[in-house]
Amino acid sequence: MNSASIDVLISEVGPRDGLQSIKSIMPTEEKNAWIDALYKAGVREIEVGSFVPAKLLPQMADTAEVVRHAKTLPGLTVMALVPNLRGAQAAIEAGVHKLTIPVSASAAHSLANVRKTREEMIEEVQKIAQYRKEFAPEVKVEAGIATAFGCTIQGLVPEDEVIWMAEQAINAGADESGLSDTTGYANPAQIKRLFRRLKAAIGSKAGAAHLHNTRGLGLANCLAAYEEGVTSFDSSMGGLGGCPYAPGASGNVVTEDLVFMFEAMGIKTGINLDLLFEARKPLQAGVPSEIIYGMVPEAGAPKGFMPATQWGG
Repeated sequence: MNSASIDVLISEVGPRDGLQSIKSIMPTEEKNAWIDALYKAGVREIEVGSFVPAKLLPQMADTAEVVRHAKTLPGLTVMALVPNLRGAQAAIEAGVHKLTIPVSASAAHSLANVRKTREEMIEEVQKIAQYRKEFAPEVKVEAGIATAFGCTIQGLVPEDEVIWMAEQAINAGADESGLSDTTGYANPAQIKRLFRRLKAAIGSKAGAAHLHNTRGLGLANCLAAYEEGVTSFDSSMGGLGGCPYAPGASGNVVTEDLVFMFEAMGIKTGINLDLLFEARKPLQAGVPSEIIYGMVPEAGAPKGFMPATQWGG
């Protein structure tokens, strides 16, 4: 599958965002089997882990090993989250294709999440971008603006500050900057307004929508973002995930439900829904005590359902 054959890119963040938020630690072999199954289903961008101290997130201690395995899958963009330069150096050494840096629009969340002020995080983006330029120019850098739609710690986050943070991240050397509804506060009108402003501010460097389903608006918000021209979406198989440093922030958008919505509308994702459902098995086997969600996997695709790739053909 090449990028020209799809209309939207679904970026699976479950192996990082999903697994960091649960108590269970998935064994490395199980992670690799899950990533293999996602790849088989047609997923072509996966955030496989984060480069953070193992004592903080023991679930992510094996990320370098997982990166090495994921890199054996042809055409897969292997991503990892890095909160600082040290993490970026380790990620580049492991061979990732893309770094994602969490930059919070909420001053309170920034201190809780990465123990740095927002301004210090922009300095960190600059250091990472400079290091990338010198040692791994082929690696992409995305600064995701966390708590862009509200924060469980400080409450409202002014939209001007969200756009300012995205502009600062791009000026610091990030290739793109997307918006994250870390706490599941957003509604479709807010999504449209802020992504429109983001595009006006940074143009083609406007990045992915990373939305949560905490209050049941995840899919509606994804559709609103798509209608504003967003073509890259983060989601998590089974709806696993949430920020450990944002109280009450549960649940990413469910990958399976998101793929179904787009495919049912004739919007190509390049992902086979049946094989995606199959990929839930290695996930459940790896974290047997966790509940995994999804409306479409439970109900099944409707009779006569035709994926977007078959439309007009």
